[in-house]
Amino acid sequence: MGQIVITEYMEAAAIERLNAAYVTHYDPQLGIAPDRLRGAVAGARALIVRNKTQVDAALLDAAPGLKVLGRLGVGLYNIDLEACRARGVEVIPAAGANADSVAEYAILSVGMLLRGAFLATAEIAAGDWPRERLSGGRELGGKTLGILGFGDIGRRVAKLARAFGMRVIAHDPVLPIDHSGWAEHGTKSVTLDELVARADAISLHVPLEAATRGLVAAPMLAAMKRGAVLVNASRGGVVVEADLAAALRSGHLGGAVLDVFEVEPLPSDSPLIGAPNLVLTPHIAGATRESNLRVSSLIAARVLVALAMD
Repeated sequence: MGQIVITEYMEAAAIERLNAAYVTHYDPQLGIAPDRLRGAVAGARALIVRNKTQVDAALLDAAPGLKVLGRLGVGLYNIDLEACRARGVEVIPAAGANADSVAEYAILSVGMLLRGAFLATAEIAAGDWPRERLSGGRELGGKTLGILGFGDIGRRVAKLARAFGMRVIAHDPVLPIDHSGWAEHGTKSVTLDELVARADAISLHVPLEAATRGLVAAPMLAAMKRGAVLVNASRGGVVVEADLAAALRSGHLGGAVLDVFEVEPLPSDSPLIGAPNLVLTPHIAGATRESNLRVSSLIAARVLVALAMD
């Protein structure tokens, strides 16, 4: 069907750029139609996906001429990297292109949760006037933000938090203590236990791997300050959702914003449904008009370079 196959949403200008160089097949529904997808990639040299397309060994077997795989995002959890390596397929993520979007999402979520005044629209529209209750919100200034994972996005979150007058601490077992990022972003490296105990808000920015799966569970939530808030814009499996819902219902946790989940879309029997002081969004922290343009442009450019070198 095409030398380049695109299975999910990509900006039109980037598609036009690809199509000017190689025959390009764009079908944003292919990612959820694996049977059609296997036929579409039979003659492909490049495949471009987002997060719905499952790139496994079977799909790679259906594309014997595939040379490059572009990921319109940074997470590679839907891609069998070992199978790609075995077949010599270069995997190209859009590293950094949506980092600002995620960082803004995180700090704005922290502010919304601490203030606690932005979820009362229905009450006010119904004629209630909860002014006294909502006057007890908290400011960002002077609060301690704990960032779990101090890579590129975590550092951008720290920069924004400092602009609001927050104290910033972080934990990252991989980043050396003498890395310049700590001093550059005015952030103190602390143990995980210290971060959990001190933070008024915790923002998660870690990959999903054996060491982080289920990390935010009942023991950690119980060790957080009463009334502290949590934002997860990293990976759903990092948080034990039933434990989070219990902490919210008990009142120990002051609020949470989740953009990612163990299972997406959220199942109808999820323990999160109905939990108080909880905001859910559909895995869009890194998706904005601006970031979509940056991600699409970056992947188009890098895929073209990779194909030209083949």
